[in-house]
Amino acid sequence: MPAKIIDGKKIASSFLENIKKRVKEIKESPGLAIVLVGNNPASEIYVNFKEKTCKEVGFYCERYNLDEGIKQSELLNLIDKLNQNKKIHGIIVQLPLPKHINEHLVIDSILPHKDADGFTPLSLGNLVNDNNMLLPATARACIELIKSTGQNIEGKNAVVVGRSKIVGKPTALLLLQENATVTLCHSKTKNLEEHTKNADILVVACGKPRFIKKGMVGKNAIVIDVGINRVMGKVVGDVDFESVKEIASYITPVPGGVGPMTIAMLLDNTLKAAEIAAKM
Repeated sequence: MPAKIIDGKKIASSFLENIKKRVKEIKESPGLAIVLVGNNPASEIYVNFKEKTCKEVGFYCERYNLDEGIKQSELLNLIDKLNQNKKIHGIIVQLPLPKHINEHLVIDSILPHKDADGFTPLSLGNLVNDNNMLLPATARACIELIKSTGQNIEGKNAVVVGRSKIVGKPTALLLLQENATVTLCHSKTKNLEEHTKNADILVVACGKPRFIKKGMVGKNAIVIDVGINRVMGKVVGDVDFESVKEIASYITPVPGGVGPMTIAMLLDNTLKAAEIAAKM
């Protein structure tokens, strides 16, 4: 029997409805600043969707479209101003940034309590210490999608393919918090198939289109595909969806899986920051 599709759009929609209700309970609209550098078409589409979703749930949104040639110092000055702006509760810098800008330095300059994406070192450090204030948005999206299946994570063999600090590492840590037995695989992992085939839960974030094939997946696994790749004008994931859906029990599509949930999670982070600010 083919896998059940985990509909990220539908699940995200229920989260967004809850966010709408919570927004009405605080006096000031949560404020999100979105910073886009350059004119990367894929980034622009993603930012447009973030901005649109912001407005739909009652957020105040400031968008900054910056020239690709902007100086690093100018970008850091903007983030400093946003850090000090009391109307702004969350800040997102759309990645990737141009090569002349130090991505790590820019992300590190965002105040931790305004880190809507959950990318700053302090956010990741809090995760190691089980302090779940503002969780990395994509990692949390993966966990929520797994939970939506109704399957228990505790005691399961979970394999994460990809060790980025944005997705792979934080997702592995969150799975550990849920008491899964976690294996983190990467480009130097030997006999990758032995690990992936043994997974009850498989999260793939390696940046290689259709990399995970049917023969690499165990029967009845839950497969979460974080990848977004363009192949001949079509958006595909890191999992070969058509073949893997024949063996998995649940699978996320690309697009329409992790992406919409990530946006819901970063809005939830911004709302949490606004709720805390309202109590201060």
